[in-house]
Amino acid sequence: MGGSYIDEAESFNMIFFTVFGIIALLMIIGIGKTIGAGLSNQAAELIQRPCKVVDKRTRVRGGSGDFSASTYNYITFEFDGGERKELEVKDRDFGMIVIGDRGEHHYKGTRFVEFVRIMEA
Repeated sequence: MGGSYIDEAESFNMIFFTVFGIIALLMIIGIGKTIGAGLSNQAAELIQRPCKVVDKRTRVRGGSGDFSASTYNYITFEFDGGERKELEVKDRDFGMIVIGDRGEHHYKGTRFVEFVRIMEA
């Protein structure tokens, strides 16, 4: 009878540490991917292309109960030939860029650098 209690405790410990290990592994993989993307963007060459702003959107995550919300802003740029690229932009850039704007889009990899508007007369 005493052996079943020890078996249950060992089973619980094994399950607990397995789940903990899986969660830790997933966190390490996520951190590695984030660092890898940042290094890749840093190493990428700066690309400057004429484009038109065709869409803007905002995504809000969190904010339920006592948790704070995070807002992510995205702009879609369309290049000659119809190719489109959607990139996350900072709040300041999101507010200054308007759908229909034409200009030159500067980016490195998947990182938005700047948008230089062309003023049409």
